[in-house]
Amino acid sequence: MHSLLLSLILEVSNENTKGGLFDFNATLPLMSLQFLALTVLLNILFYKPITNILDEREEYIKNSLTVASVSLLKADELTQKYEQQLAQSRKDAQNIIKVSQQDAQKLVSEKIKEAQQEAEELLKNAYDQLNFQKEQALKSLELQVDILSDQIKVKLLDYENIVNF
Repeated sequence: MHSLLLSLILEVSNENTKGGLFDFNATLPLMSLQFLALTVLLNILFYKPITNILDEREEYIKNSLTVASVSLLKADELTQKYEQQLAQSRKDAQNIIKVSQQDAQKLVSEKIKEAQQEAEELLKNAYDQLNFQKEQALKSLELQVDILSDQIKVKLLDYENIVNF
């Protein structure tokens, strides 16, 4: 069909045509037929495959964007979830640290109280021992004073007896 059109065009162009710029002979309908034939031929051979490729590419891009947005949403959700878990973990860790510090403070306070009680007990025992030793010393001194006063009395009485004699 194509070769027939070309041969027709060649025959028409070879004829000597008279006229000017706008001759309305068989060339005008032939040119319009040729234009329509080329349009149909280009549409079938060139435009349809290209439009199919472009449509497939557009569909692929849409699918890729959809998948990417879904993945981005999932990533955002996971990020928020992990940030919440991290915040909760930090809060739990702070609570554990706080409880541990309170427990350590209680333990230190108890140990300090125990040490103070032991020190007070030691002081009391030492004070009691000193009081006991003081009483023993006073009793011993009283006994010695009594003995010495008896001896002085005896000597005075002996001296008086010697003098009175």
